[in-house]
Amino acid sequence: MLAACTRAPSLVGAPPIPEPQYLIGPGDAVNVFIYRVPELSVEVPVRPDGLISTPLVPDTVALGKTPSQLAADIENRLKKYIKDPNVTIMVTSFAGPPDLRIRVIGEVAQPLEMPYHVQLSLLDVMIATKGLTRFAAGNRSVIVRREPGGPRTYNVRLDDMLKDGDVSQNVSMQPGDTLFVPQSWF
Repeated sequence: MLAACTRAPSLVGAPPIPEPQYLIGPGDAVNVFIYRVPELSVEVPVRPDGLISTPLVPDTVALGKTPSQLAADIENRLKKYIKDPNVTIMVTSFAGPPDLRIRVIGEVAQPLEMPYHVQLSLLDVMIATKGLTRFAAGNRSVIVRREPGGPRTYNVRLDDMLKDGDVSQNVSMQPGDTLFVPQSWF
């Protein structure tokens, strides 16, 4: 793996990828608001199986849908009970689908998995991890990104960014990225 890491291209100067819409995942909390029917409006968690349950509409698949798609599904299911239902979905707590979360492993103070959000940068991720350990080889770090042809690795120079203030290394993260910070050799 180290041989592959040393030949990885850099993300510095790469054009930004269009931002995807938020997809609902397990652990999210959603507020289901039904206009003119407040007694059916509820805030519910998305269960680990990706379903939500609301009054009159039990076990609705929320996993992998945008809030608008979920609202349309609930509206369609409510039509047999309510004339012209108008549903709004607001995500109030975010986790996102597991395959779109950002993961950080290796020599960071606090390895983590975090939900992706628009304009998430490498610096944001490093702040969330509480920085590098004293054994980290920050300039040999890589981002593993899933791409259509398979996973691809990109070099990032964390020491240059964190210690020297090189903001050119502050690249945009993408859904599903994994940041790996290796250990120094000495």
